[in-house]
Amino acid sequence: MDHPTARNARSTGRDDTRARGIQRTALTAIVTNTLLSAGQIVVGLFANAFSLVADSAHTLSDLFTDFLVLIAGRRGAEPADRDHPYGHGRIETAVSMLLGAVLAVVGMGFLWSSGLRLQHMAAAPPLHPAALGMALVTLAAKEILFRYTLAASRRLKAPVLEANAWHARSDAASSLVVAIGIGGSLAGYPFLEPLAAAVVGFLIVHMGIRLVWRAVRELIDTGLSEQEVSCIRDTIRTTPGVIGLHDLRTRRMADRVLCDAHIQVDPRITVSEGHRISDTVYFRVRAAHPEVREVLVHVDSEDDAIPLSAGLAPLPGRTEIVHTLEALFGDALPVPPRVLIHYLGDRIEAEVILSTDDLTETTREELRLRIEALLAERPHYRAITILGRIAP
Repeated sequence: MDHPTARNARSTGRDDTRARGIQRTALTAIVTNTLLSAGQIVVGLFANAFSLVADSAHTLSDLFTDFLVLIAGRRGAEPADRDHPYGHGRIETAVSMLLGAVLAVVGMGFLWSSGLRLQHMAAAPPLHPAALGMALVTLAAKEILFRYTLAASRRLKAPVLEANAWHARSDAASSLVVAIGIGGSLAGYPFLEPLAAAVVGFLIVHMGIRLVWRAVRELIDTGLSEQEVSCIRDTIRTTPGVIGLHDLRTRRMADRVLCDAHIQVDPRITVSEGHRISDTVYFRVRAAHPEVREVLVHVDSEDDAIPLSAGLAPLPGRTEIVHTLEALFGDALPVPPRVLIHYLGDRIEAEVILSTDDLTETTREELRLRIEALLAERPHYRAITILGRIAP
């Protein structure tokens, strides 16, 4: 079985590799958007294509989001610390939500500008054909960047990259609108540009709202789907030693899933065996569900989801129980016995382990009568059992 230190080292290595992948993708987008925005400004001013210059401003806005992704990639991979005991994965979620909001705003901007263009189609200035060439180059570059970033997001399981990929697709859509507008204007059909802008605007608003909603669901700790939870539940229930399962909870944090569960085991096994079963549950869930990165297993001796009976006083602790049993035995034993205590439901079961030569027959009968009297007097004791062992 893996040692926790080795397990943590592998997890940290995977996080570092993922962080480098996110940063590399973000840097590629930064370089691409810088070159495209410069080309759009130069060609747009030369060809009197003000829509191309406006599109360059949209491309420049991508540089801002690319830097946000770069920061999220670095900060999100930082290990857990005192202030962030579960790590910094929520940084990626917050950035994804911000990018989704930017997408929604950009989409609404397309809708607004398309309406204005429909009202002022006759005011469009004459264009140089070079503008169409630059728009097509921008369109191709943005589409390639979209596919590259989206593939990286799926490979690295990074929602923040997916959000940025769709932002690049929105830029490709805007470049498509510009290309159609310029081409339509050159061909004598200026109305094509605002119509295409309106369609793309609706699509971008929809995508932005979807990304924001996904990030919000993660921030409020929405659990996995019922199908995913059912698979995890089956993995836990089939673990040897587990006789019950309840309170299975899940949540997402960026690319990882966190879950905790209460497992029920035989109430009379040792603490070490119960711990061993919980470790087995941990490794089985991690092996069967790679997206689950943390599993907190709580071991129960019974289903504590069932409410206890009312009307009884709080159960005493070990010290009080041992003193009660010592008083029960009195001078019958030469040394204090070993006591096993079981808290089951709202009752106590105590097992007293003695050497075979500790008690005489007379003493055994006397103890039996004392035990019966104690059980009748104190209802929170269900049973007191005397177990024998071979004397050393």
